[in-house]
Amino acid sequence: MANPLYDTLFGAHDGAPAPFLHLPDGGIVSHAAFLARARAFAHALTGLGLEPGDRVAVQVEKSADALALYAACAQTGLVFLPLNTAYTPAELDYFVGNSGAGLLVSTDEAAPALAELAGRHGAAHLTLGTDGTGTLADLAEGQPDSFPTVPRDETDLAAILYTSGTTGRSKGAMLSQKNLLSNARALADLWRFGSSDVLLHALPIFHTHGLFVATNIALLTGGSMILLPKFETDAVLEALPKATAMMGVPTFYTRLLADPRFTSETCANMRLFVSGSAPLLAETHRAFEARTGHRILERYGMTETNMSTSNPYDGERRPGTVGLPLPGVEVKVCDDQGTELPRGEIGVLEVRGANVFEGYWRMPEKTAEELRPDRFFFTGDLAVQGDDGYVTIVGRAKDLIISGGFNVYPKEVEEALDALPGVAESAVIGVPHPDLGEAVVAVVAAEPGQSPEPAALTAALDGKLARFKQPKTILVTDALPRNTMGKVQKAALRATYATLFA
Repeated sequence: MANPLYDTLFGAHDGAPAPFLHLPDGGIVSHAAFLARARAFAHALTGLGLEPGDRVAVQVEKSADALALYAACAQTGLVFLPLNTAYTPAELDYFVGNSGAGLLVSTDEAAPALAELAGRHGAAHLTLGTDGTGTLADLAEGQPDSFPTVPRDETDLAAILYTSGTTGRSKGAMLSQKNLLSNARALADLWRFGSSDVLLHALPIFHTHGLFVATNIALLTGGSMILLPKFETDAVLEALPKATAMMGVPTFYTRLLADPRFTSETCANMRLFVSGSAPLLAETHRAFEARTGHRILERYGMTETNMSTSNPYDGERRPGTVGLPLPGVEVKVCDDQGTELPRGEIGVLEVRGANVFEGYWRMPEKTAEELRPDRFFFTGDLAVQGDDGYVTIVGRAKDLIISGGFNVYPKEVEEALDALPGVAESAVIGVPHPDLGEAVVAVVAAEPGQSPEPAALTAALDGKLARFKQPKTILVTDALPRNTMGKVQKAALRATYATLFA
C-alpha cells in the first residue's frame, strides 16, 4: 500500500535539484535537499518509538526545518498538529492533553516550561530552532539518507488542527490525506500553478492557509517559495519582483496599499494575488486594482473544510464575494432546519466534498451536531448564493471574530476578563478595523463601587491569552445592554462601536 500524501506532495520531487525554498538569508534549499532533511527527521521521530497515527504537536517558529518536520510526519504516518506560536503554556496544556500527543516540539526558549508540560501528559519533548539547531536536529544528525515510507490510506489522518466555537473548549478538526490532497489538486489546477511559479510566502505555517493551501500547492506542482518569517512591508516589497504569486490575508494588502513604494512596477512579474482567512473589503479590492492593475482573487474556506469556494482565475473576480464552489465541492444555503433555500435568500452555508474533514477529535457529539449524516458540514456562516453560483458571506451565525486573519472566540476572552478584579461581566465583539479587518473590543461592566482601569485589565491578560486575542480597546461601563430574556445584545454593541476605528 502506498502513502498518497507523501508520494504525491513530496516523493514526486525527490532528488529534484530545482529550488524549493528561498530563505531570508539568501540561501536556497532544493527539493532534494529538503526531502533529505525530512528523511533524517523521520529517522529521529521513529527512533523515539512513535508509531503511525501518533500525534506530533508542534509550536515552533517558521523555518525550512519546520516544514521538513511536516514532511517527516507525512512519511512516517504520524499526525501533524501545528500550534499557533502565540499560544501560552496554559493554552498549550489543553492541546497536548486533549490530543494525547506522543511528542511536543518547541523552541529552545520555551523548553523549560514546555518540557515539564509534555512530561505531565506523557509526551516526549524536543526543540527545533530556525537555524538548524535543537534537540530534534541533534537526533537527525548522521541518520541514513533513505527512509522507507510508511504505507497509509487516503482515509488515514494526516493532521489535526484545533479550532473552536464561541462556547466550550477548542475542537480538533481531523484532516485526512484525502482532505488535503483533494484540495491541493483542485486549487493548483484552478489557480494555474506550475513548476515555474515562485510563491511569496509570508503567512504563518500553523494555519490552514499557510500550510495546507500555500505550501501544499508549491509541493504538489514542484514550484518554489520565498519563505519570509512573517509579513513585514519592507521584506515583502523587496521580494515581490522575484515572485509570481502571493497568498495573504486582507491585512497584507491594506498594509501594502498604505506604502507609496508599492506600485504596478513592483508587481511587474506577478500573475496572481490571493486573499483569504478574513473578508476582503470591496474598497480594498478596488484600490488594489487601481494601484497595480491586478484584481485580488478572494476565496473562502475553514479549518474543517479547507477551501470550498474561489473566485475564478479566468472570469469575473467579483468584489465582496468568495466566488464559486471548487470543482468537486457542493455548497448550499439552508434554513435553521437544514432545508435548502432558493437562490438569493440568506441562510447558513453548508459544504460537502472530499475537502470536508472527518470530524472532531474525541468529540463525537460535536461532530454529529455539525457534520450531517449526508456529509454536509454546517459552517455557521451566513451566506447568499446568486443565480450565477457566486457565494457571498454576509455574516456569521456565531460571534467569531477574525482579526488579521486569526480566529478569536469571544467566550474565551470574556472568561479571562470576567475573572479579573473589579469586573462584573464583559462582552467581547468584533469592530471594523481598516488594517486588521476586525479588531477585538471588550465592553466591561464594573462591579458596584469599582472602577477597573482599562490599562490594568489589558496588562492582566498578558500570559493568559495570545496577543492576537487580547482586546485592542477595553471600554468600561456600568451595565451591558440586554434584551427581555436577559441576553446581552452584542448586535447593539457592534452598532454602537462600529466607527470606533474609522
